[in-house]
Amino acid sequence: RPDTALVIAETPANPTLDLIDIAALARAAGNVPLLVDNTVATPVLQQPTRHGARLVLHSATKSIGGHGDVLAGALACDTDWAVQLRQVRALTGAILHPLGAYLLHRGLQTLPVRVRAQQAGAEKLAAWLSDHPAVTRVHHPGLDDPAGLVGRQMSGPGSLLAFEVRGGATAAATVAGACRLITHAVSLGGVDTLIQHPASLTHRPVEQHAKPDGGLLRLSVGLEDPEDLCADLAQALATS
Repeated sequence: RPDTALVIAETPANPTLDLIDIAALARAAGNVPLLVDNTVATPVLQQPTRHGARLVLHSATKSIGGHGDVLAGALACDTDWAVQLRQVRALTGAILHPLGAYLLHRGLQTLPVRVRAQQAGAEKLAAWLSDHPAVTRVHHPGLDDPAGLVGRQMSGPGSLLAFEVRGGATAAATVAGACRLITHAVSLGGVDTLIQHPASLTHRPVEQHAKPDGGLLRLSVGLEDPEDLCADLAQALATS
């Protein structure tokens, strides 16, 4: 539209893990700046500014902090944008407190190691879930990437995945509640593996046409042994 001032995208998308071609979107946006939410991929696996994005957003609460003990956000941009946004931040009081800054600095020191270890675990879980009879579909960039964006745009598929279970929303809620090692919670990117049912939690207010399938569960893979996670999912899926 002629009055478009900003284009916003999230890739990989939460919770379906759909990928968007950042370079193609930036070309389509033309002179309109593109902002990419890079929370799921993290700076370790994807750098949107290399593909035409002007601004990059992170929920630093997630992978950057990495331990579930800080609430923060970060916006990366060029100097022109930073000068304008710094003034808005100061006037609105959106200033990170010292302890939060310390916790983020601590998290950054281990971010690459954590992300790659969690990604390895997610790939094992995605492959295991793909063969489970109670699972109808697994969403993970490492399994389905017809456009070849993993490798061209990302250096890896990441630690977030989603899967759909037979029986729809009722079965999905049962599985999430039956997990023992895996925590039933809504965050992502931390050292603990978390499972959640988007249709009844984070995406409950979303309009029906855009809401994820009721049988879909999102899994944020942490640093536990993948074999232990598979065992927990096996017993949870047996309850559905």
